[in-house]
Amino acid sequence: MQAVYLDNNATTRTDPEVVAAMLPYFTEHFGNASSTHSFGADVAGAIRQARRQVQELIGAAYEGEIVFTSGGTESDNAALLCGVEIDSGRNEIIVSKVEHPAILAFAAYLEHMRGIRVHQIGVDGEGRLDIDAYAQALGPRTALASIMWANNETGTVFPVAELAEMAHAAGALFHTDAVQAAGRVPVSVTGTKIDLLSLSGHKLHAPKGTGALYVRKGIAFKPLIRGGRQERGRRAGTENGPGIVGLGKAAELATRALGAETARVRGMRDRLEQGVLQRIGQCLVSGDTESRLPNTSNIAFSYADSEALLHQLEAAGIAASSGSACASGSMEPSHVLRAMNVPPIALQGAIRFSLSRDNSNGEIDRLLDILPGIVAAVREKSPLWRDVQASDARGVSSLV
Repeated sequence: MQAVYLDNNATTRTDPEVVAAMLPYFTEHFGNASSTHSFGADVAGAIRQARRQVQELIGAAYEGEIVFTSGGTESDNAALLCGVEIDSGRNEIIVSKVEHPAILAFAAYLEHMRGIRVHQIGVDGEGRLDIDAYAQALGPRTALASIMWANNETGTVFPVAELAEMAHAAGALFHTDAVQAAGRVPVSVTGTKIDLLSLSGHKLHAPKGTGALYVRKGIAFKPLIRGGRQERGRRAGTENGPGIVGLGKAAELATRALGAETARVRGMRDRLEQGVLQRIGQCLVSGDTESRLPNTSNIAFSYADSEALLHQLEAAGIAASSGSACASGSMEPSHVLRAMNVPPIALQGAIRFSLSRDNSNGEIDRLLDILPGIVAAVREKSPLWRDVQASDARGVSSLV
């Protein structure tokens, strides 16, 4: 049975071209990039190239605006810390209620341990930010606004360029978590007021443990990790030469794939959703279908339990998820879907299918062949579903 992997928002397969680019930096070019001899110079040169590759992916003006990190979480934490430490007279930050835990958890830390006031801005039923509430929260004490480029559970894309303009008008910095967007949709800071941007390697076919933070030139950056002068004093620690080379190569491949591959992935996503809606009743697609990542589909199956659905899919060789991998193991419903006021009867049955350029139409067809039977079997174990079926049989309308 050929496995089908549809959980690419959790992590992606490292591209073989990326692995090939990394291998020499484990065995041949293994020097410390900070060393002055030729072994170090070889690695330092490769890191400069990787910096330019990431710079091109996000449209940064200078390669020096790219700071390499261990991943999206570190980049997010560093951005928030920087925002509140630049100006001691500003002690408020703004985030959305649907941010990744890397933002929400660190914002909660700043609130409880540093006395920073955190404004959490809500979203509507399609996951779109309440712009009026955002505008009202901005003020003379706002240090930083951090709003994600695209949501990791629904794929909803936020108008970050507009939001950055509004933040700057209030004298605040603007950060965006572009972890899910980079490599999937065009991401460019050119011509925007975005000050800080996070990305993660393992979301775009690079290895885990790699990431980057864009820091606009002129920002008085305050480092999260201290102890050395690496990354121009903005991130201490010996550079992960092989990982950075891999991230750079993945950024190059992603830049090249944008366009035709994006359209192909979107076509598979639409094929999946149309097939589900045609074959399975009482389900809904969550998120802004007009402004959404091309690879992400969050479908809530009423009267079904997501854990049971995922277990049955896994048994059939299909991998998906119920939301953020960083929240796995939690018995609580998705904070994203709760913020969107998804009906309780559907909330517990939400499944996220996230695709990549590695997927094929054949894999989508296999899912569509298997999924209706799985949903039917799981629903049959629900007393509420049996009540609905009995009511329908008596000609009484259901309560969905």
